[in-house]
Amino acid sequence: MRTGRFNNAVSWSLRDTETLGRRDAETRGHGDAAKKIKLSQRVLFFSPRRRVSHSPRLLFACLVALLVCASAIVVVAVKAQQPANPTVQTGVMGPQGTFIIRNARIVTVSGADIENGSVVIRNGKIEALGANVTAPAGAEEINGQGLSVYPGMIDLGTAIGLLEIESGAPGTVDTTEVGDMNPNAQAIIAINAHSAHVAVARVNGVTTVMAQPLGGLIAGQGAIINLNGTSPREMAVVSNAALIINFPRVATQSFDFFNVQQIPITEAISTRDRQVEQLRKMMRDAAAYTKAQEAYAHDNTLPRPDANVVLASLAPYVRGERPVIFRADREREIRGAVSFAEEMHLKPIIMGGTEAWKITDFLKSHNVPVILTSILDLPLREDDPYDTNYSSAGKLQQAGVRFCISTGDPGQHVRNLPLFAGMAVSFGLQREEALKAITLYPAQIMGLADRMGSIDAGKMANLVITDGDIMDARTHVRDLFIDGRRIPLVSRHTELYEMFKNRR
Repeated sequence: MRTGRFNNAVSWSLRDTETLGRRDAETRGHGDAAKKIKLSQRVLFFSPRRRVSHSPRLLFACLVALLVCASAIVVVAVKAQQPANPTVQTGVMGPQGTFIIRNARIVTVSGADIENGSVVIRNGKIEALGANVTAPAGAEEINGQGLSVYPGMIDLGTAIGLLEIESGAPGTVDTTEVGDMNPNAQAIIAINAHSAHVAVARVNGVTTVMAQPLGGLIAGQGAIINLNGTSPREMAVVSNAALIINFPRVATQSFDFFNVQQIPITEAISTRDRQVEQLRKMMRDAAAYTKAQEAYAHDNTLPRPDANVVLASLAPYVRGERPVIFRADREREIRGAVSFAEEMHLKPIIMGGTEAWKITDFLKSHNVPVILTSILDLPLREDDPYDTNYSSAGKLQQAGVRFCISTGDPGQHVRNLPLFAGMAVSFGLQREEALKAITLYPAQIMGLADRMGSIDAGKMANLVITDGDIMDARTHVRDLFIDGRRIPLVSRHTELYEMFKNRR
């Protein structure tokens, strides 16, 4: 009986609260707000009729809650109209405008420098350059007096956009898939276009990178991206640019937290050989699968091969259409990777290449390029000279080995790419070659020299305007264009500087 009485006594009292909310919203002139408040009241304001009619405190609480909701809606509406911070704004890309940079020193990289020259940018491309260039109608003019214009720098050895905080925040790390063989893993799908590292790198003049997966034997496929865009697809230059393989090495030590365990050399060699055989089997299976699919496409009376997304992802690589990047540092590993690539008819690129300078004749005879990432690293061996890595780029250049310079960094230090090249200049690399090693040579190695890497008519307008030598740590970037869009020189670093510069 008591339960029945309670059920009979309870009813939803919406009339008074709906009227109150409607009047409050109409007073503020927000018709849409009234609808939202009316909906929210059906959840927030329910009580037995008797209590509503006889409790002034509850009526007062309802009125306060309504006022708070209405005020929040007004604040949100006002904030939505304010310009957002360009480093965190989503869904918006600047227009590909028409610009002319005048009276600047144009460092073309592919040819002679142009003193007091001009560059015209239109529709995302470099339309014209030279000492005497006519400005298109409506072009925005940029005075480059005393400044230099460089092509945007390119870093081929990063995981930028795949990793935000390396330790302590697993949700920000998306570099590695489960298992050892993941050729179908695509970095382009996982890139965070709004990573803080993106803006930090580009305001230092790095406009293009290859974001690479890291773990396993076959880590996945790297993506070449421009460092501007609101989604991975907007950033993409080549979505699946290269297959990344961590070539097996003879590891005689294993690390467990702070403990180092020694592994017998015979066991280490056996493990390495077993991993190489895994790679060999995967490549052979992919080649056979590709041939079977091609045969079926040519003659559909043949048995149709079962679909296999893992093997299908390897087809352009076993056919030699796209390069395979082998991560290898020691001389033995580099030789093994090149020999494996020849056996499997792959198109190899060595990344890391710490001891590549020791086998320059071997690399040159096999026409294998090197993405050099170790310039600022300590030597591999205790008895190596201190400048072994500093001077390695100069030795590769003198031997005629194709190479480029990369940071090899997950993301936070990609901004230091020009300093890597500057250090190489200090230890034997010609200055012009160092500049090419971070602009034109990466584009050539990846088959993109017709699109980027130098300042030439028809190429993508990825340009950096500086007040000095781009490889000098004292130089500042004064303006920046990516794909013909003028990029604000704002990053997490500049925001923090502005926030605390007046603090005492």
